[in-house]
Amino acid sequence: MAASKPVEAAGGGGGGGGAGLSRWQLALVLGAPILLGAGALYLWGRRAARRGGKGASERKTPEGRASPGPGPDGPGHQETSPLDRAQAAKNKGNKFFKAGKYEHAIQCYTEAISLCPPEKNLDLSTFYQNRAAAYEQLQKWTEVAQDCTKAVELNPKYVKALFRRAKAHEKLDNKKECLEDVTAVCILEAFQNQQSMLLADKVLKLLGKEKAKEKYKNREPLMPSPQFIKSYFSSFTDDIISQPLLKGEKSDEDKDKEGEASEVKENSGYLRAKQYMEEENYDKIISESTKEIEAKGKYMAEALLLRATFYLLIGNANAAKPDLDEVISMEDANVKLRANALIKRGSMYMQQQQPALSTQDFNMAADIDPQNADVYHHRGQLKILLDQIEEAVEDFDECIRLRPDSALAQAQKCFALYRQAYTGNNPLPVQVAMKGFEDVIKKFPKCAEGYALYAQALTDQQQFGKADEMYDKCIDLEPDNATTYVHKGLLQLQWKQDLDKGLELISKAIEIDNKCDFAYETMGTIEVQRGNLDKAIEMFNKAINLAKSEMEMAHLYSLCDAAYAQTEVAKKYGLKPPTL
Repeated sequence: MAASKPVEAAGGGGGGGGAGLSRWQLALVLGAPILLGAGALYLWGRRAARRGGKGASERKTPEGRASPGPGPDGPGHQETSPLDRAQAAKNKGNKFFKAGKYEHAIQCYTEAISLCPPEKNLDLSTFYQNRAAAYEQLQKWTEVAQDCTKAVELNPKYVKALFRRAKAHEKLDNKKECLEDVTAVCILEAFQNQQSMLLADKVLKLLGKEKAKEKYKNREPLMPSPQFIKSYFSSFTDDIISQPLLKGEKSDEDKDKEGEASEVKENSGYLRAKQYMEEENYDKIISESTKEIEAKGKYMAEALLLRATFYLLIGNANAAKPDLDEVISMEDANVKLRANALIKRGSMYMQQQQPALSTQDFNMAADIDPQNADVYHHRGQLKILLDQIEEAVEDFDECIRLRPDSALAQAQKCFALYRQAYTGNNPLPVQVAMKGFEDVIKKFPKCAEGYALYAQALTDQQQFGKADEMYDKCIDLEPDNATTYVHKGLLQLQWKQDLDKGLELISKAIEIDNKCDFAYETMGTIEVQRGNLDKAIEMFNKAINLAKSEMEMAHLYSLCDAAYAQTEVAKKYGLKPPTL
């Protein structure tokens, strides 16, 4: 299976080598794209965060300069201006605030607002913001938002007021307004305050989940590209339904095999579906499998598993689950069918962020079919996602013991060992892991995944030239694999800051596979960094329509909403983040 799109571990972080665009890249569980624990913080925000931002201390205190000193007529002059009286009322309010007497503080701030000359914008904005701070302590969120709005109208780049209003909008469940305010704050603070960045990430995730839930429920099923489907099935070696026509589907009776094969092929919906698989006519597989199931035919278990597999491929997990459940419950069915169904259901659970159920299914698969290499291979990938690296390596070792020719398992074992060493900042094990990659590609020179994973590790080690060579090897072996072009494009940006070459390679990926959501997502991310927000939103929306899971769709909506919020902030306040 070729290089896949990024996957972040459920308990770990992304980012390698301190480079701007790189993230941990892992082979896909079952070849299906999933993104676990993925925050939607802006990429340039992530760079700022890595440089070290301010602490996350709460901004609760009022503000304003001290009480006014003597007036222009000298210390003995008794008359004070309206602004001086307003400042005095504000200072009195501050004392009440610090004493926890918020109602009294509000009265004083209200007096300050009424006394302040209307042309004194900055002072007046401070009084409104201070009153909002007092309302915040009383959890009067509507009043907080209203006073902060007044403050921002008077001082459009007033960070405290914007952030306080963002928190009020969060409490009022006004997610869109909250996101716009906190986006403005992040930009004004140059992404140096952790508290505002965490709120941005939180609201983006909530918005993403909310939108994805509705969109995914009503989405039109979409068959992935033939290349994606073939990559998916190539990650299995003990999968009966993906083997050539009639292989493993022999009759239990002693009959003329050729004659029966001809007869069954004519009458069996399942075997017709298998024929369509060989012809890459994937759109007809679900309907033909359904015919076998409705007829309660000889290959009913196989048809259920095949139909469930294609339901998963088109992103319809709700339809896949009953079929998988039924196969798993068939105690008289071929054990490899049941184990394969458990692997796929376990992977589905992982996509749905239910790791306990996922682990349970993989363990059950190992119990019923302990000699099935696929179980250990895919469970190893699950363990990587859960950051259980030592257990992942044990599973890959067992897969290799059962199938010594499993190049994919050996490459992924190397990557697991590399990741463990790299995150532990231990140079010697990193060198051992890199040597392991060399051994794998030497032993399995036609394993594209080995070159791709090695390239990702080399990129982390800042060995860009050699990483580029590995991606070229991967492309030579699988010229129609779009994701490799995306990775190579990202490398050009990181290595040479060659934006044109990077975009050219990612465009090539889309040309090869116009259903490659990873390419559209990456293109959108780059356009955000270039400041082309409308183009970025267009790319993210294309990726959303191609998403294969609700979780992946939620992540993409988060990216799209982040870009949209920036367009709104740019219109309202003239604020734009740094660009490439």
